Amino acid sequence: MRDTCPRVMKKRRFSRKPPSPCAEIGLEDGVDPRLVRASRQPRAKNRKALQLCGQVMRTLSCVLAGECGDDRLRDLFVESVQPAPDSTRLLVSIYPGTSAQPWDPNQVLESLHKAAGMLRSKIAGAIHRKRVPDLVYRLVSSADISQSEPPPTA
Repeated sequence: MRDTCPRVMKKRRFSRKPPSPCAEIGLEDGVDPRLVRASRQPRAKNRKALQLCGQVMRTLSCVLAGECGDDRLRDLFVESVQPAPDSTRLLVSIYPGTSAQPWDPNQVLESLHKAAGMLRSKIAGAIHRKRVPDLVYRLVSSADISQSEPPPTA
């Protein structure tokens, strides 16, 4: 037979104290944290264009370092790649390495234009786009780069 008498339940004691209320009331108190957007980092408007620039920069750095037959191109380094004005055309900033022989900038640009087809085909293999962007080159002197970079902090 079952006991028809209700059992008395013990009071539960918390093993730790509940958090104390805050000293001051803030703007976010009582608001669902998923709805607060001010704390999030703003997203880049042209994230895909910047992603494409990074892919092109890595590809050009690798190709210029080893796959070019021209010694002038092997001595060049890619400083940056930026959309100009959008991702259909990219501005590639290139500077000569420290061990590079002094070259005439017109000869370097001529070598880049001769190798444009090979460079674009390498970029086409590295990116996943229907059309490969046009590349516009800008030569930057090594002195300009060393002045623009902040000194290393140790």
